[in-house]
Amino acid sequence: MMPVAEKKIRVLVVDDSAFMCKVLQEIINSDPQLEVVGQGRDGRDGVALAESLRPDVITMDLNMPHVDGLQATELIMSQHPRPIVIVSSESREGAASTLKALELGAIDFVPKPSSGVDLDMKTVRDELTRKLKLAAKVRVVRTATRSKLILPDRPTPGASGLSAGAALAAANGGRFPIVVIAASTGGPAAVSRVVAGLPKDLAAAVLLVLHMPATFTKQFCVQLGELGGLPVREAESNEMPQPGTIYLCPGSHHLRLSSNGKITLDPGPRIDGYRPCADVALESVAGWARALAVGVVLTGMGGDAAKGVKAVKAAGGHVIAQDESTSMIFGMPAEAIKTGAVDEVLPLGDISAAIEKRVEKLARLAPAGAR
Repeated sequence: MMPVAEKKIRVLVVDDSAFMCKVLQEIINSDPQLEVVGQGRDGRDGVALAESLRPDVITMDLNMPHVDGLQATELIMSQHPRPIVIVSSESREGAASTLKALELGAIDFVPKPSSGVDLDMKTVRDELTRKLKLAAKVRVVRTATRSKLILPDRPTPGASGLSAGAALAAANGGRFPIVVIAASTGGPAAVSRVVAGLPKDLAAAVLLVLHMPATFTKQFCVQLGELGGLPVREAESNEMPQPGTIYLCPGSHHLRLSSNGKITLDPGPRIDGYRPCADVALESVAGWARALAVGVVLTGMGGDAAKGVKAVKAAGGHVIAQDESTSMIFGMPAEAIKTGAVDEVLPLGDISAAIEKRVEKLARLAPAGAR
């Protein structure tokens, strides 16, 4: 009896460069699990072929004539959703468009080499084929546009986050609540949703640790800041986090809190395959904030954050994980849940309120919260 051949993952390539299409096709077809079933030369082609070919996954360039990749992504994800992997430049402009595409529902991205085209594209062969296989397994849904992620302003009675946090710190030996939010695949859209829902008077500092290139994190700060509410900045070494402020870890460094509560950035090698590594941030925050630590694990592939949430729980802190139904990839949350350290498993839309509730409870319990 002849063995049944494994069904290949069908890939649609959308790029206005004929040379890049050829390079991508060679890379994809060289993997026995993948095959290119069509090529679109601009976003308009991509939208039409996505509907007619029904590919398992799409690679999408962004800078294209007629209909660009951002517009094509929005049209595909709002009409006939298909998993999309953005293949884009790491320039500032490319980073901005890529992040917007991810917020519109694209699954992941593969940065083009800095030289743009040529055979250097083959340096990303392994990353591209791995992400295409992963994306093909994702259950896509019609997604909201970025503007719909922005929540209306909420009333902020009483003290600001800074003054409320200062009162907490005074009652707890200089310590105040620190929230660490970790995410990977699907993270930009999920983090945007959580940040948009946080109150302006949050009496905690928020540290964001996402698996993304350094060239993307600065732009992501800008986009998060446009959501309103809490100010967002890229973390810097030797600064003391302040309540009511969000700090994004640069993609080129690991983030830790020192023994005196200051941020330290480490450009060292990847840890367990990650840089930044969420475990590193969570473990150091647990050591400093103790029971005032809050760990939040959102969508992402792999097991980063699993060790860290155990440290948070052991220190008396609180851990929240995104549920499977709203996670693009239920890898990181699932691994965190398996440790037994997670206190709440919630849909994405409920996580902001859960963070707010936990921080308010810590404020009511002061000064006992840091003991």
